[in-house]
Amino acid sequence: MTDEHQQDAVDGRKLRGQRRRTQIIEATLAIVRRDGASGVTHRAVAKEAGITTSLTLYYFATLDDLLVAALTSVADTYTRRIRQLIETADDPLDGLARLIAESAGPGRERALAERELSTLAARRPALRPAARGWRDNVAALARTQTDDPDAVEAFVALCDGLCAAILLDDHDADPDHVRAVLTRALPDPTEHG
Repeated sequence: MTDEHQQDAVDGRKLRGQRRRTQIIEATLAIVRRDGASGVTHRAVAKEAGITTSLTLYYFATLDDLLVAALTSVADTYTRRIRQLIETADDPLDGLARLIAESAGPGRERALAERELSTLAARRPALRPAARGWRDNVAALARTQTDDPDAVEAFVALCDGLCAAILLDDHDADPDHVRAVLTRALPDPTEHG
């Protein structure tokens, strides 16, 4: 086999492995959305993905490995969106308000999975770094608006609370209202302390 063919074979295996990992993570998230994090087992994920349990164990040796990968997948989606708001949006608060409001609509299932897995992180330390992703990114966005660390902390807590409230409500969230609430949480830049 030539070096080029060996490289193609390696790349093909790597791509298949990435696809399999993604398939397993998506199956895990489907279970979390449907049954909650307590429903996640290697066996349940394998059944959901239509593969053998040994294959889930090959890619994710422990349940924590599997849950961390699922939470990281959700957090990475939010990270990309928030980073894009920080780097390119004229009004990052408006973009964040719309992202939070999506929790009542098209983003509900992912937001619910993220919330469930983040809550589980309080009991499972291996999940904590991935669970902190949302909060860290919201704090980075807040720091584009203020350099007051207390205001940043309050803003992050407010965003967490808004997300939870939206998931508990049975109606659409108004992004304009969410934006107004977010704006009120930040110090007025025209006021001097």
